Amino acid sequence: MLDAARLVFVAQGYHSAAMDDIAVGAGVSKPVLYQHFPSKLELYLALLAESAQDMVQRVRQALDGTEDNQDRTRRAVRAYFTYVADDAQAYRLIFESDLRGESSVETVVERATADCVEAITATITADTGVDPQRARLLAAGMVGLSQVSARWWVAQGGGVPVDEAVELISTLAWRGISRFPMHG
Repeated sequence: MLDAARLVFVAQGYHSAAMDDIAVGAGVSKPVLYQHFPSKLELYLALLAESAQDMVQRVRQALDGTEDNQDRTRRAVRAYFTYVADDAQAYRLIFESDLRGESSVETVVERATADCVEAITATITADTGVDPQRARLLAAGMVGLSQVSARWWVAQGGGVPVDEAVELISTLAWRGISRFPMHG
């Protein structure tokens, strides 16, 4: 059901999406759909939470996959680019939703962004002499750089090959963050 809902919400947006279309796509009756999700908003929030968790998990895996900080930077940037380039386009639910003013949606989006920032903050704090408050600011900058660049890249049709795009943005990020001293 969530896969069918994702297709409809991504293609039509929340306001234009119809529960009838989602039920047909999922191969269930509308009453069955409502047994699992009491409202369209509840369905959307479940899908949004799943999509946001996927994005956060990709970032965490990127950071945990190596001890080399330059490689961590590249992997984290790649996590955003691959997430945005995914055929399911779940990133649109997080970053381009027509429900961004809805407090429950904002809460999920802000939590996902904060979780990504915190994951990167922990790495920066552990590996540099930067205090947690400044590390959090640096991490927010890296998250913003990665998110906005990846979304811009996909909106432009991915004219630059993904590997080159990741290399360009991760090099930009690494040249800045690598200047901070390592604990020693």
